[in-house]
Amino acid sequence: MPPDVQSLQIGAHQVLLIDDFLDDPSALLEAACASAFELCPGVAEGKGYPGMRATAPMSYSQELVALLDPLIKVNFGIDDALPLRKTPCMFSLTTVPPASLGPLQRTPHFDSSTPHHMAALLYLCGEQHGGTGFYRHRATGLQQISPQTKADYEQAYRAEIERRPPPPRYFDDSDAHFEFLGMVPARFNRLVVYSGGLLHTACVHPQLSISGDPRRGRLTVNTFVDF
Repeated sequence: MPPDVQSLQIGAHQVLLIDDFLDDPSALLEAACASAFELCPGVAEGKGYPGMRATAPMSYSQELVALLDPLIKVNFGIDDALPLRKTPCMFSLTTVPPASLGPLQRTPHFDSSTPHHMAALLYLCGEQHGGTGFYRHRATGLQQISPQTKADYEQAYRAEIERRPPPPRYFDDSDAHFEFLGMVPARFNRLVVYSGGLLHTACVHPQLSISGDPRRGRLTVNTFVDF
């Protein structure tokens, strides 16, 4: 059966989600349990993804690409002639406690400012593990970072961080610098697709989600594509 694609409007931008994406998500969960996870680069310096990753099976990668190419081009208006380029699909587990987060890990972020950079996130955990939140930067009014706005945004953002470092916690609701626009809740076997330029963050419940055990923690499969 073709997937049931839902389109959500969050702020001024579109986010896609597909529930019950895989026919047998338990097989992918078992693959994660058998994988050798390693700390992400930059964790020791308080940068990047705050946890561990392992490469997901090639079978999942092939299934995902077969869907993403037409799905993204149709829904985000990308030229059909452009080829899809993809990063490896990675299992991800959030393992860094709030007190150990670096300043850049305590605020919303964007993945890339290139116009056709997209993120595909598969949840292999339940609603108790939060979701993905999206934001507007108050000082610049930006919800999405582009090549034209990247320099001004980063200048304003870094000035805010230096003036008042954010408290050591996982970001979720609004604060003085970022306005919360909406969240896609976690749900087991839910695929979420959105522009990598959107300001977003993982909304994490530290008491439940900080774990290196794929059966207990905030397990996702992260993939980035570009055209």
